[in-house]
Amino acid sequence: MLKVEEFCIGEDLTVLEAMKKLDETGQRILFVAPEGVLKGVVTDGDIRKFILRGGQLEDAASQAYNYHPISLPLARRGEAKRVLEEKGIDALPILDTRGRIADIVFATGLDVDNRKRAGLPVVIMAGGLGTRLYPYTKILPKPLIPVGEVPILEHIINRFHEFGCQDFHLVVNYKKNMIKSYFNDLDKSYQVHYVDEEEPLGTGGGLCLLKGKIDSTFFLSNCDILLDADFGDIYEYHKKMGNLITMVCAFKHFTVPYGVIELGEGGEIRQMREKPEMNFLTNTGVYVVEPRVVEELEDGKKQGFTDIIDKYRAAGQRVGVYPISENSWMDMGQIEELEAMRRKLENQ
Repeated sequence: MLKVEEFCIGEDLTVLEAMKKLDETGQRILFVAPEGVLKGVVTDGDIRKFILRGGQLEDAASQAYNYHPISLPLARRGEAKRVLEEKGIDALPILDTRGRIADIVFATGLDVDNRKRAGLPVVIMAGGLGTRLYPYTKILPKPLIPVGEVPILEHIINRFHEFGCQDFHLVVNYKKNMIKSYFNDLDKSYQVHYVDEEEPLGTGGGLCLLKGKIDSTFFLSNCDILLDADFGDIYEYHKKMGNLITMVCAFKHFTVPYGVIELGEGGEIRQMREKPEMNFLTNTGVYVVEPRVVEELEDGKKQGFTDIIDKYRAAGQRVGVYPISENSWMDMGQIEELEAMRRKLENQ
C-alpha cells in the first residue's frame, strides 16, 4: 500500500525528476509539500502544458506547479467524494490542523495509508433496548440491525480497527446472546470481550462493570453512530491537551421551518424572524477517556455519561471537545436516520 509521502515532492525538483516521480506512483498527480505542509500540486497535464509552452526537462518543475490547490480539513473528510466529483479532480488532500497532508482521497478509490495509529481499547455500550427503532428491535438487538449487509456494530468496530484498535469491550444486556453468538462466529482479526449488564445502568453507569479490565486511555462509543474521522488524530489531540475526557462533537446547521416570534414583557411582538438558522456543536456519543474515570465510578449507579462529565467539570477537571463536520457523523438512532445512514454508506 502506498504512503502519503510517496506523493509528496519539494520545490527544488526539475521537470524531468517530477515526471519520473509521477511514473513511480502510477498516478497523475503529486503534491508540493515540504515537510508535509501542502503548498501546491502538479499533474501530468500541468507538466505537459509547460513543455508545450517551450519549457525544458532540466527547468525547475516549480514553474509548472499550481500553488492554489483544493483541499479539505480532516473534520470535513466525509465531503471528499462530493468535492472530487464537483471539481472534476483526480485526488484531494486532507489536511490536519497544521496544514500537513494527513490523507489523500483518490477518485479512483486508491487507498493511501497515512492514518495515525490509535491502538487503544474500545468500549461500546451495546445493551440498550433501542425503543426508537421499534419494530426492528423487537426481532434484533440494535447493534445487529444491518446497514447494508453488515450490522451497525460491526461497522463501528471496523472503523476503529482501521486505526489499529484490537481490543473491544461490549457492554451487553438486551438480547445479549444474539450479539455474542454473532461475533463469536465471525472470522475476525481483533478481540471481542463481553461485559454483562444485568440491570440497565445507562451510558455511563455501565462503565463501572469494567473496573480492573481497563488500565489505559480508551475510546467510548454508543452503538448507533458512525464517524468518518481520524481516530489517531483525536487521540493525539486528547493527549496534547491533557484532557481527562474528550468529547467528539459535530457541527450542526439547522433551519427552523417556521417563523419565530419573540414577545416583549407586555405581550407585544418584540421581534419576528422568518425561518432562522442555527449553528451549534452537538455530542456524537464518542469520547476518549482516561482509565481513572472507570475506577472512580460508583458501583451499580444508573447514570448517563454526560452526568459523569458534568461531575468532573464541576470539580475543575479538564474536559475538551474535538470538532468534526456534520457530514462526518452518521446516526441511526431513529428509523429515518437509519435509512439515511444506509443511503450514505451505499454512496461511499
